[in-house]
Amino acid sequence: MHVAPSAKGAAPFGEHQTWYRVTGDLHSGRTPLVVVHGGPGSTHDYLLNLTALAEDGRPVVHYDQIGNGGSTHLPDRGADFWTVDLFLAELDNLLDHLGIADDYALFGQSWGGMLAVRHAARRPAGLRGLVVANSPASYPLWLQEAKVLRDQLPPGVNDTLLRHEAAGTTDSDEYFDAMRPYYARHVCRIDPWPRDFMASFMEVYNDPTVYYTMNGPNEFHVIGTLRDWSVVENCADVRVPTLVLTGGHDEATPATVRPFLDLVPEVRWAVLEESSHMPHLEEPERFLEVLRDYLAGLEGRG
Repeated sequence: MHVAPSAKGAAPFGEHQTWYRVTGDLHSGRTPLVVVHGGPGSTHDYLLNLTALAEDGRPVVHYDQIGNGGSTHLPDRGADFWTVDLFLAELDNLLDHLGIADDYALFGQSWGGMLAVRHAARRPAGLRGLVVANSPASYPLWLQEAKVLRDQLPPGVNDTLLRHEAAGTTDSDEYFDAMRPYYARHVCRIDPWPRDFMASFMEVYNDPTVYYTMNGPNEFHVIGTLRDWSVVENCADVRVPTLVLTGGHDEATPATVRPFLDLVPEVRWAVLEESSHMPHLEEPERFLEVLRDYLAGLEGRG
């Protein structure tokens, strides 16, 4: 099938801009899938292979959340600026700018999944479906499970991590090196890391403003403004068919997604057993099979 080339642009967002790309035709008659990346403070790059869905005639929208990538960088803004409500407003603004607020589905990965749940809980009229990929229902659950996973690392690794965390020296080379076993087990099990994932990883470290402010120095040491944030209370208000995706070795463990499964009214769960936090990169064929099956089920629901 012929796929329309991707179109790139920038949506004005107050005084700032949100960079986006559309793969496929937004006027194809098929519900667009809007991809909400993780972080917070990462970029769209590591999720680029979702453009494969455009081969089915479904338009796919990627964007960089404000603060990184192709969107406006604001390294001097403090924690009072970087809020969940800011990113919710940005998503609403993008949907309006693209003219798809009356018909769209959301794919949120990691932090993006939590943001998408909060968005969905407002029951926007145009939202047709929601995919929550590799996302915890709360950061307290995330941290609880990260401790379990850290305790299973090779001997001495967690001791090194804890020593630097206590000393406030998480920017040291020794700490960075000690992070790698966790990432290799529970973030991305492909060695070497795929180019798209490395692109986002380096973008975060080139401008860590948002990630450091809201999250912290890494995936498992969350000391930023989101450390107590939860969307558990929003789950019951999600009124669209929801797919929860996790990997068999994911840092988003079964315990972290349990509230979605228990509280979202119309939900199903798929586990990609050979993956960790990046099933779309680790098991791309199986991932696309599961996602296409879910999206096909949305067609014709009105």
